[in-house]
Amino acid sequence: MAAPSGRRGGRAWAALVPAALLCLAARAAAGPGTAPGEAPSTAEFDVRPGGEVHSFSRSLGDYSCSFTYSAQGGTNEQWQMTVGVSEDSGLFSCSIWRPQGKSYLFFTQFKAEVKGAKIEHAMAYSQAAAGALNDIPLKQEEFGVTETTVSHREGKFRFELSKLMIVAKTPRDEL
Repeated sequence: MAAPSGRRGGRAWAALVPAALLCLAARAAAGPGTAPGEAPSTAEFDVRPGGEVHSFSRSLGDYSCSFTYSAQGGTNEQWQMTVGVSEDSGLFSCSIWRPQGKSYLFFTQFKAEVKGAKIEHAMAYSQAAAGALNDIPLKQEEFGVTETTVSHREGKFRFELSKLMIVAKTPRDEL
């Protein structure tokens, strides 16, 4: 189930988030200039083992997302980060995942942080959907969600991570 960051209505978010992410993905596939505002941006990066703390960030307008981690075992893995803003500029999304579906690295820590928006929904997965694989969510006790971060819980996290999804509400100026 979804992690609605301490607010009521988790079921509503569970239904809304996939729809919002599909809209953002459709905008990304349509390419730049197809809707008001900035087009979503996807970038590839290497997740490197070795126990050192590494970070990767992307910005889109006034919003940014950063992924900080430490991992062990294996070799570098190719990951992707996509950031996007809904057409009405009400939501900012950040998705971080391994396109092959399953990471073979052991994550000793992770944290994803958004700036410029407040997290409304976040979910972490030990396996990402790819080919015949399905998303497998982490157990709720393995990670925590605040207004701006999603991170592992010391002593509860089981070292597996393949995907993080965040939907954050952007500040709105009222007339």
